[in-house]
Amino acid sequence: MDARQLEYFLAIVEHGGFSKAAAALHVAQPSLSQAMATLEADLGVALFHRVGRGVVLSEAGAELLEPSRRVLRDLAAVRDTAAGLAGLHGGTVEVATMPSPGIEPLTTLIHRFAELHPSVTVSTQAAFTPDEVLSLVRSGACELGLLGSASPVNPAGLDVLHVEDQPFVVVAAPGGAIEDGVTIRPGDLAGQKLIASRTGSLMRSIVDDITATAGGTGTQIVTVVDHRTSILPLVLTGVGAAVLPSSWTRLARRCGAAVAPLEPTAHLHVAMVSLPAHLTPAARALLALTGSLAARRARDIRGTD
Repeated sequence: MDARQLEYFLAIVEHGGFSKAAAALHVAQPSLSQAMATLEADLGVALFHRVGRGVVLSEAGAELLEPSRRVLRDLAAVRDTAAGLAGLHGGTVEVATMPSPGIEPLTTLIHRFAELHPSVTVSTQAAFTPDEVLSLVRSGACELGLLGSASPVNPAGLDVLHVEDQPFVVVAAPGGAIEDGVTIRPGDLAGQKLIASRTGSLMRSIVDDITATAGGTGTQIVTVVDHRTSILPLVLTGVGAAVLPSSWTRLARRCGAAVAPLEPTAHLHVAMVSLPAHLTPAARALLALTGSLAARRARDIRGTD
């Protein structure tokens, strides 16, 4: 077994078949097939089931995924160390992130990380629930995961770094009844049209509470969206107001929207998760930077109390 075989194996999984993997790797498909046949012979198990013209990952293949990703990452770490012990020189750190933490604190983290380590690429993978983030980290698909949840997470087998708590705010088109920076209560949203995410999210539960509080006053959900990136454009065109974590505040105001604190409100608990070991130097550097950011924001909060 060698690293090349593991790289080929992962490419087949990630690209969904031999032909697409061969094209992505710029190798001849027969060479790729031969490498997999040799790997399966060495291991004594079938890694794929051939179904028609396609392949399906076998149970043994699924078990090999995480160790393969870990081995290739460790080899990359060795290369990085050998290339320059004084710092990080090249490579990629992969981060799974949910939409709102992906606005902030991820923007601040990537901005600072790029200043410190300009040769390292930060690659983000979208996830829409905390469970999706945890799954991507546990499987080894991503080294780090940035998530937001209704309550602090404590997943088995993963390290958790609490970053911050984000209160929810109301974002609305300018020139309306909602004034920028002026605190409002749920009852103040009577008669408002609201944009919401699907049932099951913390954002949706807050909107449902608002519509219940303002029941009979014309308050209604006018559109439901899956992708959070659609919410701000809808707000700006006057479709309705939205309840979003405070991570959206800076972007919303730059776009001209009004942002009003909501009291009382829930908080989005933002955390970064990682496996306890096998982090590349780049991932360790980003995790350390996240810890510094979390400590600084905690000091800022204490300073305002």
